[in-house]
Amino acid sequence: MKKFLVYVGVVVAMIFWSLSFIWYKDIYKFLSPFTTILFRLTISGLILFFISFITRQLQPVKKKDLKLFFLLALSEPFLYFIGESLGIQYVTPTVAAVMVSLIPLFVPIFAFFILKEQIIKKNIVGIIISFAGVLLVILNKDLQIIASTKGIMLMSVAVVGAVAYSIFLRKLAREYNPITLIAWQNSIGAVLFLPLVLIFEHNELSTINFSSAMWIPLLNLSVFASSIAFLLYTYGVQTLGAFRANIFTNIIPVFTAVFSFFMMNERLLLQNIIGIILVVAGLVLSQLKPMKVMRKRKVITYESEVSGT
Repeated sequence: MKKFLVYVGVVVAMIFWSLSFIWYKDIYKFLSPFTTILFRLTISGLILFFISFITRQLQPVKKKDLKLFFLLALSEPFLYFIGESLGIQYVTPTVAAVMVSLIPLFVPIFAFFILKEQIIKKNIVGIIISFAGVLLVILNKDLQIIASTKGIMLMSVAVVGAVAYSIFLRKLAREYNPITLIAWQNSIGAVLFLPLVLIFEHNELSTINFSSAMWIPLLNLSVFASSIAFLLYTYGVQTLGAFRANIFTNIIPVFTAVFSFFMMNERLLLQNIIGIILVVAGLVLSQLKPMKVMRKRKVITYESEVSGT
């Protein structure tokens, strides 16, 4: 039951991140990219530190881990959000989401060599099937995808940042709880973005219209995308591992395509629906574990029951 709730939590995180591509389109009517991220991370950091203070869950950061915390924040939110927030200006939410879905194709390679996480053939086949489904979700009826090269390149920067983030997160998640990780991650990220705002967008700060129409998407990004989603995802990484948790990002283009269909009038064709089915099928296949590991766990469980431990 606990593992099922972890899966549900990760899926909820993917839903919030899927909606973030649409919320970006709304907030950019009022704020520039770097200012949006600065406000988003600042609000999220304040919320998480307040919650951790009330619940007494904030852990002290060990001196030896300071470098890893900095690299974590440098990878994401800093590097990732630079690529994502700028790239989303040149591509549709669905195209941006499919670029994010490339992350699981790279994370297993690094997780295998750096974290020694196991990969089996079924996992690889699941990734391929899932990604094939992703392509069907974002292609038009002529099986062509029209997207800005500049936008694709910027989103590639986001992918690089996310892959590095997954590796650093997996290391830190062994010693720190999710709220400690995300509170410091977003706060350090806000500090890193402040110079970019002061250099490139300082003239716009005095002209911001703080209307309700601006606050709604900003709070959605801060509370749901930068706080709740990251907490759920981090807990998923701790429980499932970097490889299996990252596979769920393949769902993001599916949810984004559906949300864009209803909220932004983007078209959803039959092939897109078939793609959704493939994404889910590949996702299930990618979560399978080696039979040897499963048998070993059953033996350990049986021996424990026999011994009474």
